[in-house]
Amino acid sequence: MTSSEPVDLLVVGGGVNGTGIARDAAGRGLSVLLCEQDDLAGHTSSASSKLIHGGLRYLEQREFRLVREALLEREVLLRAAPHIIWPMRFILPHDGGQRPAWMIRLGLFLYDHLGGRERLPRSEAIDLTSDPAGRPLRPELRQGFAYADCWVDDARLVVLNAIDAVERGAEVLTRTRCTAARRANGLWYVELGPDARRPVRQVRARALINATGPWVSRFLGSALQMPGPSHVRLVKGSHIVVPRLYDHPDPYILQNSDGRVVFVIPYEQRYSLIGTTDLDYDDDPAKVAITDDEIQYLCRAVSSYLSRPVTPGQVVWSYAGVRPLFDDASKDVSAVTRDYAFDLDAPAGEAPLLSVFGGKITTYRRLAEHALARLQPVLGFDRGGWTAAASLPGGDLPNADFEAFLGALQMERTWLPPALARRYARAYGTRVAALLGAAHSLADLGEPLGGGLYEAEVDYLVQNEWAQTAEDILWRRSKLGLHVGHETAARLRAWLGRKTEGASESAAS
Repeated sequence: MTSSEPVDLLVVGGGVNGTGIARDAAGRGLSVLLCEQDDLAGHTSSASSKLIHGGLRYLEQREFRLVREALLEREVLLRAAPHIIWPMRFILPHDGGQRPAWMIRLGLFLYDHLGGRERLPRSEAIDLTSDPAGRPLRPELRQGFAYADCWVDDARLVVLNAIDAVERGAEVLTRTRCTAARRANGLWYVELGPDARRPVRQVRARALINATGPWVSRFLGSALQMPGPSHVRLVKGSHIVVPRLYDHPDPYILQNSDGRVVFVIPYEQRYSLIGTTDLDYDDDPAKVAITDDEIQYLCRAVSSYLSRPVTPGQVVWSYAGVRPLFDDASKDVSAVTRDYAFDLDAPAGEAPLLSVFGGKITTYRRLAEHALARLQPVLGFDRGGWTAAASLPGGDLPNADFEAFLGALQMERTWLPPALARRYARAYGTRVAALLGAAHSLADLGEPLGGGLYEAEVDYLVQNEWAQTAEDILWRRSKLGLHVGHETAARLRAWLGRKTEGASESAAS
């Protein structure tokens, strides 16, 4: 199968950088095709600490430009998607054996003033003997600091960028590998697939973007037969989830004895998320997994602050991801820059290739703008950036007020249980109307699969969000996997199997 007209841009990689670039490019009027070898956010972009943050510890490394850009982006993203992004008050207990208090005060002063703070409160010193945040901590921890950053549902952020890209004219293909690409006649000639559902597809593109994350060097060597760059450093970060460690809503940022910081974040009502580690990694990114040593490291780091220790036996779930960082030759893996960089290969008269290195979720939108700025002189398009003032799908809440939106939803759909209404509002924002349609009762949502998952939601995710497997739905489109048992997962797999079988029969007839 060969597409007749070349696309302006072929993006390889369905993580936050790839979907962000595809969205921005489609909104500028470019024809865009994105392919992803697995599910959207199937790897690094769903394995983060789930934070939109400036990176307080990066100030210590004099990464002032990166911190300023990230702090500015907090406000932009908070406006764009207030259903999946919201502020949190972070507590930093001060341990006299770690960074001195004056250094923390100076860092927080810079944090307050570098980024044009609008909606988030300024930092403050707090008395842990009277603040509720002090109750779970060791009694000798008496002084602390509080500052604001934001939480994000990282995998849903990726999906929303892909949805917006498609609604602006892009095509997104998941579970579709770019197997080969070559330059000829001023274009890229690319082979996609094959897979179980479609034959090899041949496409032509005026430009190719390598946004394959930890595969960035491997993709250059395998699909393009080009030498991989030397400035990529793969770093593994792992997280653990344990039963809720305390009852107040604030996360902690804890200074560890090795100079790193570890977050403890309330997660999914009943749990706490703890992370992350930083380890050099040189294996297949698809096989990354947390080690026993990392679990023990995270438990020790948190236990040094909490009055009740955290043990490996409490871990109910864990995940790990590989970050493709720009190698700045730092000996300390934790000090490797989280900034991003590009490698533009654009020989005269030939189609350009832009490879993306590094970055973090907080700055993905700016990374996309900078990527297109690098391509603009080569491709010759006119329209500039537009995403700074645009909502992501579902994020157009009146006055960006989530609680008011949730209240209106509950008044309109009084039959929705409160917990389900909140989950729907958080996941889908204003798009919840498309999910619920004309439903007037839970029975109208179809077969209950367990744990608050109904047929209507699964249908919506399959039709609109590229979900194909139970894992897509339970662990990336949602975190229901933490709340439901094996029976629900089995019913969901059976339901998806029947849908796939029915679709195949319809296509055959």
